[in-house]
Amino acid sequence: MKLAKVIGRVVSTRKLPCFEGLKLLLVQPLDQKLQDSGPAIVAWDTARAGEGDLVFFESGKEAAQANPNGWFNPGDAAILGIVDSVDREEMP
Repeated sequence: MKLAKVIGRVVSTRKLPCFEGLKLLLVQPLDQKLQDSGPAIVAWDTARAGEGDLVFFESGKEAAQANPNGWFNPGDAAILGIVDSVDREEMP
């Protein structure tokens, strides 16, 4: 699983049936220091996240398996939860 910050919404009026009823969000992946890590991606939301939320997500085939409309789909990222807090020790 990876951390990301929700930075926006994606609106699509036409999509595959496996994505019907799913909210699509734009997320910015983060590194271990909670800094931007790579380009933003689109992920469907299973956790009712909103803009500004810190979330954890999965990508690849694991993300496709989280789709409530069926695991056989071309999805590549799914938001699985909202992060309440992060406790970490500084690395040397």
